[in-house]
Amino acid sequence: MNEGKVILHLISLGQHNDPEQLLNYQLSCFKQGKQVIHLWEDIWQSRKEQVLSRLKSILGLNKRLHGRSTFVEKISKEDAEYFLEQYHIQGSAGGRYRYALLYKEEMVAVAVFSHKRKMKDKGEGYTSAELVRFASKDGVTVIGGMTKLIKHYLRLFSPNDLMSYADRDWSVGNAYQTAGFELVGETPPCPLYVDPDSYIRYFLHRIPGESDQKKINSYIQVFNTGNLKYVLYQ
Repeated sequence: MNEGKVILHLISLGQHNDPEQLLNYQLSCFKQGKQVIHLWEDIWQSRKEQVLSRLKSILGLNKRLHGRSTFVEKISKEDAEYFLEQYHIQGSAGGRYRYALLYKEEMVAVAVFSHKRKMKDKGEGYTSAELVRFASKDGVTVIGGMTKLIKHYLRLFSPNDLMSYADRDWSVGNAYQTAGFELVGETPPCPLYVDPDSYIRYFLHRIPGESDQKKINSYIQVFNTGNLKYVLYQ
């Protein structure tokens, strides 16, 4: 795909993979200028439309809009959740502040941010916030869109830094680097549990009826390859 620069690595739920092997494979390909996407069977089964949308974006097949042709608007929790469930592979997530980019009154991108948190270990009065989610509408790439939403949030709340995570199954963090973020760390691969009926993923402590060991044993254990942690300093 894309002249061999993107490799879609399909992973069956029946495979027994080693997270380090997947990360090493990803790193080896990255050094050759190739991006590896680890696509698990359960993600494909449960989020087909979102997967196809993300692949179109990565391959440069989207319609491109300039951020300057859009305007920022604060949106409700319900509108943000609906948009993210439609267009983000991981669905919606909690956050305090939600903003959209509108193009001709149509919502084309959404970002969700946390509130500011005091970071006493970084000095008196130092605050940090998080970009929790960002997604664009299917078939649309807003050039500079994420940066425009971030700048709007920073103007309003002025944290000393803004952090976010890139999912290593899907990303090497290019969008964050373009927006001026610095790579500051990595989180390790994390075990997850897949409901074989719904293909929904859960962390162990969030499995419905988690005290029922028999039910837990019926789930299929998988993992993600961790996250890249990025920080934008002000």
